[in-house]
Amino acid sequence: MASEAGESDLGDRIEALQRRLSRTWELLQGSTLDVRPFRPGEDGPLASFVVPEDETEVDRYWVNAPYAYVVITYDDAESEHRYYAVEPELDAFERELLDRVVDDIRDPLLYREGSGKTDEETLRTELETLLEGYGVEAEMDTFHALVYYLYRDFRGFGKVDPLLNDRHIEDVSCDGYDLPIFVYHDEYTDIETNVSFGQEALDSYVIRLAQQSGRHVSVGDPIVETTLPDGSRAELALGEEVTPRGSAFTIRQYAEDPFTPVDLVEYGTFSVEQMAYFWLCIEHNKSLIFAGGTASGKTTSMNAVSMFVPPRAKVLTIEDTRELSLYHDNWLSAVTRERRYEGTDIDMYDLLRSALRHRPEYIVVGEVRGEEAITLFQAMNTGHTTFSTMHADSIETVINRLENEPINVPRAMVQSLDMLSVQTLTRADDERVRRAKTIGEIGGIDQRTGELDYSSAFEWRRDSDTFRRNDSSLLEEIADERGWSRSELLREVRRRERFLELLSALGIDDYRTFTALVNEYYADADRVMEKLDERAAAADGVDPDEFAAEDASPGGGTDRGPDASDGDGARAGDAGSDATDR
Repeated sequence: MASEAGESDLGDRIEALQRRLSRTWELLQGSTLDVRPFRPGEDGPLASFVVPEDETEVDRYWVNAPYAYVVITYDDAESEHRYYAVEPELDAFERELLDRVVDDIRDPLLYREGSGKTDEETLRTELETLLEGYGVEAEMDTFHALVYYLYRDFRGFGKVDPLLNDRHIEDVSCDGYDLPIFVYHDEYTDIETNVSFGQEALDSYVIRLAQQSGRHVSVGDPIVETTLPDGSRAELALGEEVTPRGSAFTIRQYAEDPFTPVDLVEYGTFSVEQMAYFWLCIEHNKSLIFAGGTASGKTTSMNAVSMFVPPRAKVLTIEDTRELSLYHDNWLSAVTRERRYEGTDIDMYDLLRSALRHRPEYIVVGEVRGEEAITLFQAMNTGHTTFSTMHADSIETVINRLENEPINVPRAMVQSLDMLSVQTLTRADDERVRRAKTIGEIGGIDQRTGELDYSSAFEWRRDSDTFRRNDSSLLEEIADERGWSRSELLREVRRRERFLELLSALGIDDYRTFTALVNEYYADADRVMEKLDERAAAADGVDPDEFAAEDASPGGGTDRGPDASDGDGARAGDAGSDATDR
């Protein structure tokens, strides 16, 4: 019996040795992969999701087809929505393989910088070479899943990448270690996600975000405000000293293409009449401040109305972090800088003083909150048209903040401001909406009381969700400047309203096309109006892409992604593409 057992054990050892020798020979020989594009149905799906028993699926859409999609569910017991980022599944072998590839692929990626290949092409080539060298006969779904994770982690935003690829998401917030990330969704508002970070992973991620944007964060200097490479604004905190629950970050996304005045009218933030009013005032060098609470859309509105600036006017923008985007030839953009290893800080005050030497006609400042406000109002008093934003919820609050610590603008200088637009993030019909609560006009100083006079040109009526128009002293000033009668003024306002209505009807909301058409209006208003009227009358099914291609440089409008309920769109899990959709 003992002899038989010994022979069996020896046989098993010999068989195991033979397998190892065979495997070694395969590795030495390598393998050949027949790499081809991903084929939906034949290779997939790469990612799958089972809705939890106590939840109901309410939405599903791609954020990076065919690799990642989002599922929104509703938990009846908790009476809340949940957000699931669904990515390709990896088994134990595939995860081990990914770890090895990550270790081996770093150096080749560094050496191939500037090779002319795209990041994805480089990753695909290196992955194919490594797998062949390992002797791994990988299936195509495994290969494409590995490509996804390599791209996500090397060139994307890691675990948060699906969230930042979701164009429905405005904010991504991580509050600490092992806590679920929350997002602000444009339809479902604040939702808890299935994404979280452990302590070591979160610390590393915050450091990585800072490094990606060229900034330094450390325990000694744990708070950083920065702009990520894709233009998103990020607030970072490292460690537990200032954020006791652990490292934290908040990323605020902005549309790849900025919103135009047409977009804001369609969303109901402003009426078409208000936009025509802004247009006339901006053309005639009236200064403007947008005020409101957090996420009320101040910067978005300021960027949108800046598209009304005449085409040849010199525009200078000044910001802490890059948010503004103009399609304007004569535009100089300036951003503050914190001192790193040498040199000096360059703050808003420094940039404003420098800006005046560039002789701009329009100065756009991201936000006023300190000593730079004095320089801004000095610029107004010397004939520069300025736009900016402030945190305030009423005209009275804006004036109070301007006149008191820490801003301290003298009242005699505040009266050089022409307009104030106060916005709010509120609810209408159980939906969160942004509305221009009031648009005010600043008059002079009352000689009897010494107080600043102001009036409301437009007011939002909450009960009917409409805007009421009042008399406007600014429009009367413009009519006097131009020598227009009241009927001529009203005719010009109405013509600009008609211009905006036609662009909306034709589906033209790309900011490049919009700006080009505004420039045409300045050159020959009658001709561009005639052209728009002809196109609107030609057919109901006008193709805005053809119109955009003919009238301006090409570019698409804001794309919100495929919708699961849209019969013409691709439902997540049912279709895909052969390239990473970035």
